[in-house]
Amino acid sequence: MKKNEFIEKLIKLAIPIALQSLLLASVSAADAFMLGRLDQNSMAAVSLASQIQFIMTMFIGAVTSAGSILGSQYWGKRDMETVDDIFNLMLKFMAVIDILFFILCTFTPMPLMSILTNIDELKRIGCEYLVIAGFSYLLVGFSQVYHTIMKISGHATMSMSVSVVAVLLNIVFNYLLIFGIGPFPKLGAEGAAISTVLSRIVEILWCVIISYKRDYIHPHFKHFFKRNGLLVKDFSKISLPILGASLIWGVGFTSYTAIVAHINADAAAANSIAAVVRDLICCLCNGIATAGGIILGNELGAGHKDTAKDYGIRLRNMSFVIGFISTGIMLALTPLIVNFMILTDTAKSYLTGMMIIQAFYMIGRCVNTVTINGVFDCGGDTMFDVYSLVVMMWLVAVPTALLEAFVFHWPVLAVYACTCLDEVGKIPWVMVHFKKYKWLRDLTR
Repeated sequence: MKKNEFIEKLIKLAIPIALQSLLLASVSAADAFMLGRLDQNSMAAVSLASQIQFIMTMFIGAVTSAGSILGSQYWGKRDMETVDDIFNLMLKFMAVIDILFFILCTFTPMPLMSILTNIDELKRIGCEYLVIAGFSYLLVGFSQVYHTIMKISGHATMSMSVSVVAVLLNIVFNYLLIFGIGPFPKLGAEGAAISTVLSRIVEILWCVIISYKRDYIHPHFKHFFKRNGLLVKDFSKISLPILGASLIWGVGFTSYTAIVAHINADAAAANSIAAVVRDLICCLCNGIATAGGIILGNELGAGHKDTAKDYGIRLRNMSFVIGFISTGIMLALTPLIVNFMILTDTAKSYLTGMMIIQAFYMIGRCVNTVTINGVFDCGGDTMFDVYSLVVMMWLVAVPTALLEAFVFHWPVLAVYACTCLDEVGKIPWVMVHFKKYKWLRDLTR
């Protein structure tokens, strides 16, 4: 009976969340594939410039993850006043994040692009993209707060519906503005940036309007400047380790991209495509991790620790199944992706090798995402991710990739394989830590 109840809850949440994650990732895919059909340099430059937004999502993710962890437990406890306080607290943090990245991208794009590549043409195109895309960064954090609250309050399907419309608008505007269809000008990379801004405006407006419907939660702005000291303390205790882990992981991943991009333009282009495919396939494990974490948090907040423990074990077991399924999908897509893209022969050979390497990397990625981000974090055990990333990414994978690329000058695919070491190497450590059950914590007051 418990098993059926768990599966029913998980499917109800995981499917819309996974689809939403897939839709969001498909925007980057649309940018890459459309620009790839237009010009290899435009595709590579936008992919590199998007690493800035990738870093931004680390900050956004820390805030929304902490809000989801605390919010799901207080929702399970049926403490609506505290849920509203969490809503307003997330909005405050997002205001700082959105404005900061808007200023960086709009006014200092060249220094940012210079960190990511030493190729002048890629820097020029990337700067043109960032100046426009920076305006979308003013909105993205706020919309993610609304999506988070909808998910924990039982409206994941509506959250997905909003994302569907926003993504479809983005893709349509991409097509019209990148290629210059009909009366629209052919803007290339700048067209991709304008499309992102327009879709973000529609998304945030719709989220705000929906939040005022019956049975939905909207922030009571009269409480916006209310200070709940204990809640801020709890929120910071959860969000800071998540932010630390996110930044360690995000900067590490950006370092991987920069290392490969500094080798040559063909390697940068191939890595851009491989990264998009990886992000698309990871949507399944992301959806299971988010949905499973919310269910786990509800049970812990309601005081049902035995049920939460059972759910955590089921999620851990499920993560391996998802990993092997993702490996199969990656291998099946490899010939289709390689043949579709307009790349040089060298870039195509790199892309084939990268896709095969990523196929086996997906096992570790899925297991760790579901177990660490889903079970550990939502059960209140947020520090483990920090330790594991410092050791496996920054003491093993990044130094090894740097040495192979710039000291020993190993082949591109050997360097790329080193950037995938961390996720696979963490699996035994994660399984040992799981058995300690430090993730069974009721965080409510």
